[in-house]
Amino acid sequence: MLATGAAVTTALAQVDREKIYQWINELSSPETRENALLELSKKRESVPDLAPMLWHSCGTIAALLQEIVNIYPSINPPTLTAHQSNRVCNALALLVCQLTLDIYFIILFRSAFLAAHIPLFLYPFLHTVSKTRPFEYLRLTSLGVIGALVKTDEQEVINFLLTTEIIPLCLRIMESGSELSKTVATFILQKILLDDTGLAYICQTYERFSHVAMILGKMVLQLSKEPSARLLKHVVRCYLRLSDNSRAREALRQCLPDQLKDTTFAQVLKDDTTTKRWLAQLVKNLQEGQVTDPRGIPLPPQ
Repeated sequence: MLATGAAVTTALAQVDREKIYQWINELSSPETRENALLELSKKRESVPDLAPMLWHSCGTIAALLQEIVNIYPSINPPTLTAHQSNRVCNALALLVCQLTLDIYFIILFRSAFLAAHIPLFLYPFLHTVSKTRPFEYLRLTSLGVIGALVKTDEQEVINFLLTTEIIPLCLRIMESGSELSKTVATFILQKILLDDTGLAYICQTYERFSHVAMILGKMVLQLSKEPSARLLKHVVRCYLRLSDNSRAREALRQCLPDQLKDTTFAQVLKDDTTTKRWLAQLVKNLQEGQVTDPRGIPLPPQ
């Protein structure tokens, strides 16, 4: 009985695998591509080796890029429909699965992914400002691809992103996007800041730092009115990392929002020991090196 059950399971797995091969082949044809995108996107987590199969199959990545480019006429003027958005997001989901594999394949794929400048194909989607659901879903999915890239904490990724406009794009979404899009965009900025090269880049000029500080400050003010513990966590981590740079630390002494110094977020963070620790460290970093006169007024360091 057990042997029969195992044989049935093996047979079903083989049938399922044959369907995967069929859908991958169907990606090459515009007539069959839409259904193949839908079915493969459903399988991207249950089929461990789907990503290498997609990457090494003839014309598949080109087909995914064609799906992305085909949407461009619908984003300006903004006429994107829910159907179009879902279809291109299925293609983006298959790109993301290439970045969540075993480390060996990720390294191989990431270099090729960056060498082909594939993230730049997504930037037109991040430029959109329409608040409709199809556009919001498209922006969020595109941010997810960039987020999957920066999750690897690799210097190669940060170096590539710093040559692009990803920071101003993220800052705009952090200012005016939905809460979920703001969270992913802030996570991307956080990952860039956590890299030494990224921190130095943002703190290299007053214009770059002030733009980042201004957006973070606006987010803190908004969070004081509409709290989100998840988003606040990333904002605090960005501030803490900025305080590791001496020039930024000096500027933050003057522009850190009062809401991060008082008890505004005490209730939001009551169960979040990590963010509370980061916030305490941030305040400590900004206090170190300050001189206080007898009246308790902070003076600049000598």
